[in-house]
Amino acid sequence: MYSVQPVFPKILLVTYDFNGAGSGDRPVRQLFGWNDPFELTDQFIHDLQSASANYCNYEIVESQVVDGFPVKVDGFRYTKESYSKAWQSRSDFHQPDWADYDEIVETLNLSYQIRSKEIDEVWLFAGPYAGFYESRMAGPGAFWCNAPPLEGYRSTKRRFVIMGFNYERGVGEMLESYGHRVESIMDHVYRRKRGASNLWKRYTRYHRSHPGQAEVGNVHFAPNSRHDYDWGNMLPVPSRCDNWLNFPYLSGRPKLVNSSEWGKGDIRQHHLWWLRHLPHVEGITDGIANNWWEYIVDPNRVD
Repeated sequence: MYSVQPVFPKILLVTYDFNGAGSGDRPVRQLFGWNDPFELTDQFIHDLQSASANYCNYEIVESQVVDGFPVKVDGFRYTKESYSKAWQSRSDFHQPDWADYDEIVETLNLSYQIRSKEIDEVWLFAGPYAGFYESRMAGPGAFWCNAPPLEGYRSTKRRFVIMGFNYERGVGEMLESYGHRVESIMDHVYRRKRGASNLWKRYTRYHRSHPGQAEVGNVHFAPNSRHDYDWGNMLPVPSRCDNWLNFPYLSGRPKLVNSSEWGKGDIRQHHLWWLRHLPHVEGITDGIANNWWEYIVDPNRVD
C-alpha cells in the first residue's frame, strides 16, 4: 500500500558575499540594506513544510559563507569594489552574466557529497547579478528544471537540484523560484500523458487560457489573471481550484474566486496558496503518485 511519509532532504547552503577591505568590515548585503539569507532560509523552509502538509522538511546540514562572488562562465569575477560601483550606478554589470556552474560544483566538491548522500541538493545565495539560474538540475538523466540541465555529472549516481536565490529579494521570490521548479518537474512527470489524462495541464488552467474552465493556474497566472504577475485582480471568475484539495476526486462544481483567495496581490501568499493545492495524498492514479511533492522534492523518483 502506497502511503505518504514525511521526508527530510539534506541541504548544503552556500552564501556568497564580500567581507574584505574597501567599505569597512561589513558584508555587501549589509552595506546595501539587503536581507539576512539565514532568516530568509528559515522562513522558506517553514513555508514549504506548511504548503506540503508537513511532507517536505528541508534540513540545512551544512552552511558555508564564501568571501566573494562566483566566477562567471568567461572567468570574470567581481571584486567588492567593482561590484559595489556597478550596483550603485546600476550600470556596467558584467556580461555574460551566468555563473560558472562547473566551477561551483568542483569548488564545493558536490559530486562526492551527492554521491555519498551527505547532501541531497544545494541552495546558493548571493546578491543581484550573481548569475544563478532560479533552479538547475544535474546528475544522470538530468532534465530541464527552469534551466538547461547541467551535463557531465553521472558520477553523482543520482540527480540533484541547485537552487539560486537573491538576498536582495524576499521569501515570495524564493517561492517563485521553487514554483518554477515545480512546473518543470511536473511537466516532465506528465510528459507522456495526453488530453484529459494530463492532470498537470488541467491543474495549471486559468480563465484567460481556458475561459470558464479555470483550475489553480500557474506560478505567474492566478485563475483570474489577465497578464503575468497579475495576482491582485479582483475580477471574479469560475474556478475548480478547491477540487484539488480533494484529489484524486475532481468532480466538484466550480466557485467564483478572485484575489481575496490568495492574498490580494501579495507574492508570497499567492505562491503559498498555489503550492498548497498540489496533491499530497496517498495512492497512485494512472501510474503517477497522488503525492506530487515526492517528484518535486526528489527528481530521482521521476522516470
